[in-house]
Amino acid sequence: MQGDLSKTHRIWCAVPVFNNKDTVKDVVSGCLSVLKNVVVVDDGSTDTDLASSLSGMDVVVLRHENNLGKGQAILTAARYIEEHGGQFMITIDADGQHKPEDMEKFIPLLDDNGPSIIVGSRNFDTANVPEKSRFGRRFANFWLRIETGVYIDDCQSGFRAYPVRYLNRMKFRGSRYDFEAEVLARAVWAGLQLKTVAIDVFYPEPERRVSSFRPFLDNLRITHTHALLVLRGLLPFWGHRRLVRSQGAGYEVLRHPWKFFKTLLTESSTPRELAMAAAIGAFFAILPLLFVHTVVILFIAARLNLNKVVAVNVQHLFMPPVVPAMCIEVGFFLRHGYWFTDLSFETVFAQFSDRLLEWFLGSLIIAPLGALITGGAVFSVAAMIKKQLAPR
Repeated sequence: MQGDLSKTHRIWCAVPVFNNKDTVKDVVSGCLSVLKNVVVVDDGSTDTDLASSLSGMDVVVLRHENNLGKGQAILTAARYIEEHGGQFMITIDADGQHKPEDMEKFIPLLDDNGPSIIVGSRNFDTANVPEKSRFGRRFANFWLRIETGVYIDDCQSGFRAYPVRYLNRMKFRGSRYDFEAEVLARAVWAGLQLKTVAIDVFYPEPERRVSSFRPFLDNLRITHTHALLVLRGLLPFWGHRRLVRSQGAGYEVLRHPWKFFKTLLTESSTPRELAMAAAIGAFFAILPLLFVHTVVILFIAARLNLNKVVAVNVQHLFMPPVVPAMCIEVGFFLRHGYWFTDLSFETVFAQFSDRLLEWFLGSLIIAPLGALITGGAVFSVAAMIKKQLAPR
């Protein structure tokens, strides 16, 4: 598979470089042993003439005259690759931390039918791993989940594969190390999947370690980016620009629930998360939130990082008149001690204030029961599908 893809120029390797003269040549040589097409972006290096040091190697060298940041270097490479017929870009750092041969693990996961960003999950069970790297990974993983509801186990790894057509159509605020945090969140919002692949990592002894990461300034940028992403995630009514059409839009959850849940379970959701989304949708759909059910459900689902498509579509199960009538009957019984025997269109609107109060009172009983039953049913179906999808 690797040879076929490489021959058609679909997969390129991109190496962003800033002052890595001691390691870049070995990294590039390793990349050429796996992929034919390699582009190196010199992001304003001052330690060497990169074009000269890589002369004789069959690579493309692009240069920023000034240091614009790793994010800009990646985007420069992505634009060049798409312009020259490439479809996928695997990025690898130039500091020798990663093994170029691990790119072979990414290639089988590249799929035109399911656009995704593939992140290399670093094996930290190795020598000389800085404690700040362990903390940084936990920190980034936590915030990605807050921003998108999606969890992967190594958001900070720079060893990644991107579909350049989608990457080049997204807009970013960050241009340095904060770019790598921002791109994952915006990719999820755009409809792309996130996948991971296990990779090895090498950390030299502290005295031999070379890094362009500036702890204070770059951590400040990353924190600022996460703050903006969280705020943006709290505005579900200002829609994200979708580059990939969501599977399961509209009434898909009701028309084809088995197919719909199977799709979600193979992406990022768990049975528990789907059940929670369904329960939230059911609970607020039953309450008498006149004309704003969808808005409220979207907001709550966004705040809790639950699947919005499931939450919104479940409300269709509780549309008038059946469920509101049940709530009114229960509410009437709570107020008067006997059932309402003349429930009709006329009696509801002639005594609307009374019926609205009874609807509210009855919903306090029906809504939790509806949420419990709906969530339990969704969990059971999702767990059954998950079991079928598990490798045997």
